[in-house]
Amino acid sequence: MRRLALVLATAGYTGYFPVAPGTVGSAVGLVLFAAIRWAGMPALEVAVLLAVAASGVWAAGEAERHFGRTDPGYIVIDEVAGMLLTLALIPVGLSGALLGFLVFRLFDIVKPWPARRLEDLPSGLGIMADDLMAGVYGHVVMRWVAWLAPSVLGAS
Repeated sequence: MRRLALVLATAGYTGYFPVAPGTVGSAVGLVLFAAIRWAGMPALEVAVLLAVAASGVWAAGEAERHFGRTDPGYIVIDEVAGMLLTLALIPVGLSGALLGFLVFRLFDIVKPWPARRLEDLPSGLGIMADDLMAGVYGHVVMRWVAWLAPSVLGAS
């Protein structure tokens, strides 16, 4: 079970990327989003987001114990979940998905209130919660863009 947790927590070992593993994890989330969106099933988007978030809490907690430190950079399942939440059910094309990626990365790095406080939650829950909050902020921004300037999102 520990190996499965590490595979999930590191998003298929992409968390071991030597430079900016959080950005790489977000890119994994973007690729996963594209694959799900291509299927054209909104319920699948929601189901995968919920599955990634729930399994991420468990996997991140197990990985944190494995690495012996709090929220190590190798754990990127939280970025995958945050990226999925940022774009969930929003009509975007390539330009909109890339904008969502940038918006999520900004909120993930800056961690506006209460995202930074959520890191204090125990174990995997704290690891996941701050990035999910960044995903909420990203989602709100993307909804705002979809309402004010839908052409920017490049949806067809």
